[in-house]
Amino acid sequence: MWLLLAFASACLLGFYDVFKKKSLKGNAVIPVLLLNTLFSSLIFLPFIILSASGHISDDSLFHTQTYGWDGHKYILLKSVIVLSSWLFGYFGIKHLPLTIVGPINATRPVMVLVGALTFFGEHLSLFQWLGVITAIVSLYLLSRTGKKEGIDFKHNKWIVFVLLANILGALSGLYDKYLMASPENGGVGLDKMAVQSWYNIYQFFMMGAMLLMLWMPTRKRTTPFHWEWSIILISVFLSAADFLYFYSLSLDGAMISIVSMIRRGSVIVSFLFGAMMFQEKNLRAKAIDLALVLLSMVFLFLGSR
Repeated sequence: MWLLLAFASACLLGFYDVFKKKSLKGNAVIPVLLLNTLFSSLIFLPFIILSASGHISDDSLFHTQTYGWDGHKYILLKSVIVLSSWLFGYFGIKHLPLTIVGPINATRPVMVLVGALTFFGEHLSLFQWLGVITAIVSLYLLSRTGKKEGIDFKHNKWIVFVLLANILGALSGLYDKYLMASPENGGVGLDKMAVQSWYNIYQFFMMGAMLLMLWMPTRKRTTPFHWEWSIILISVFLSAADFLYFYSLSLDGAMISIVSMIRRGSVIVSFLFGAMMFQEKNLRAKAIDLALVLLSMVFLFLGSR
């Protein structure tokens, strides 16, 4: 069951990347991200209120557990990690082709695997080593493809932003498993709906402060903001993708390394739309790079069974 949920989450996540790219084209990043956190918060706020008032039963899939500071301090840290990842990722995807960003993002399971080795004492199997090596080769080939479009991986700050976003995203994935795991299994045992609902709300207030302090004073000298209806779809598809993601992690037997790997399958959706909707270049070379990334995911899957 958790595998099916992870695949569904991956599909939704691919469309989330597409709408994010469309919304950020020629647009100011901070207001778009603020609206994303606002709409995501509005999606989950009714579940918080209805659960607290008893209108949603405890056994409902949408019930949101109430916590004090002991629980919210963990969610607040989750918000900081995710928002930092989003900031780097939004700036990166705005300035880079989706067919470049997607394959880079798809290497995140390798980072998660390294984190699992570091924090959970896991050991790499032969297939996992093959997956890591294949992912590294795919990044190298992708950097060569990027040079044809004037993108130097070593000196392009937007590439660095995307890589930082992935590192923070991998850290968030590992932290999610810790939050979802029961105390008996070394985790905190937080409710998945509470985590997803409140981390969006915390991010909204953080982005509000960032908008007032960083963007408003300089808005006339930077990229202006304009409304796009796709901004709402960012929140809708992300919220649905994350809901399925958190639900899958809460099920018995769910493995963060495999769930994270499957979620990166979203690159197929974003790559196809990058080719069709945004008419990006050098697709044949990028398709080979993407195939290697997907092969690395297959190796990781075989090594995690």
